[in-house]
Amino acid sequence: MPSNRTLFATVLRCAMSVAALISLMLTCAVLTACSNKKPDAVALSETAQIGELLFHDVSLSASGAMSCATCHAASAGHAQPNALPAQFGGAMLNLQGTRTAPSIRYLNETPPFHFNAEGKAAGGFFWDGRANTLAEQAAGPFFNAVEMALPNPAALADKLGKASYAARFQAAFGRDIFLEPDATLAAVTKALQSYQLEDPIFRPYNSQYDLFLQGKATLTDAQQRGLALFKDPEKGNCAACHPADVRENGKPPLFTDFTYDSLAVSRNAELKGNANPLYFDLGLCARSTGDLVDRSELCGLFKVPSLRNVALRQAFFHNGQFKTLREAVAFYVQRDTHPEKFYARASDGKVNVYDDLPQRYKGNVNTEEVPYNNVRGGTPVLNDSEIDDVVAFLQTLNDGYSGALKAR
Repeated sequence: MPSNRTLFATVLRCAMSVAALISLMLTCAVLTACSNKKPDAVALSETAQIGELLFHDVSLSASGAMSCATCHAASAGHAQPNALPAQFGGAMLNLQGTRTAPSIRYLNETPPFHFNAEGKAAGGFFWDGRANTLAEQAAGPFFNAVEMALPNPAALADKLGKASYAARFQAAFGRDIFLEPDATLAAVTKALQSYQLEDPIFRPYNSQYDLFLQGKATLTDAQQRGLALFKDPEKGNCAACHPADVRENGKPPLFTDFTYDSLAVSRNAELKGNANPLYFDLGLCARSTGDLVDRSELCGLFKVPSLRNVALRQAFFHNGQFKTLREAVAFYVQRDTHPEKFYARASDGKVNVYDDLPQRYKGNVNTEEVPYNNVRGGTPVLNDSEIDDVVAFLQTLNDGYSGALKAR
């Protein structure tokens, strides 16, 4: 039989061994957690964290089933996650909107709406630039009858006061915040803006093309050819409105110059509003602010969007007329050479070119720049193989590329 002293020593050694093992396990767990942490993760401010909660909260809609994330899904590059030409909203989710839901990534550098030195419209948010800040943009959907459909800020304050994070909202913006509907709305839009400005998920700059520009990834032969065609002013000329080079300040390209253009995308019969032959979405000149109603030269113009994550989209252009990226690229280069592919025929049998515009505004359509400056029956600036190459390049603009070159 071992002595009490020997037994005690044995137990003590065992206890020390167990403690050491536990310590080692905890250390490994911490190291593993750190190694799995996203390299671009940042600590969001309390305001931005509240903004994230608001962004995903379906209870803040009249239907109780729609949030910001409904139309701006992370899986789709924070654009709409389906092929609908416009999303359905309203109190019963049975009212169709009028335009596709654009991506809200890479908007942090969007300037307010203005006319640039050349007199061209530029900047602003939404397809028609009617909002000047991300906060202004965030307010619109809450009270749009075909979106979240709340009647007024008081309804928003009432719903928010019942949210699971209401106390947290009050701690950030004031105990009596819900008694002041306008102040509640201002706090909501500030929080949503902060979330979009602070969280790197809205501007990760980690696509294959971004890594290529950094020398950390390569492009295939087809992608290289597509890039050359994209930038060639006599071929795709896409970079004229969607700049693809590193900017003068050293930042990656945004793939938009923030301007507006009239491309005369063909009329989409899927949009319920288009059942009325007298209805036309005139874009910039008809925006709800009413400030450009007398600028007829702006009718039919829509904002030039960023092409980042464009290959994730399932509906293209403001009216969602095209469902694949290849169709969209083909439209650019064949619109005027083969209009019968895109436009309906009038009662006289002739192709009704630019059929989603009233006759008086068809003169606003861009027919001067490559690839639009072509004639019916002419040769498109890109052949089928070249269209495929441009599409291959555009697919390099999706965020989250995982094929970076391994360090040597």
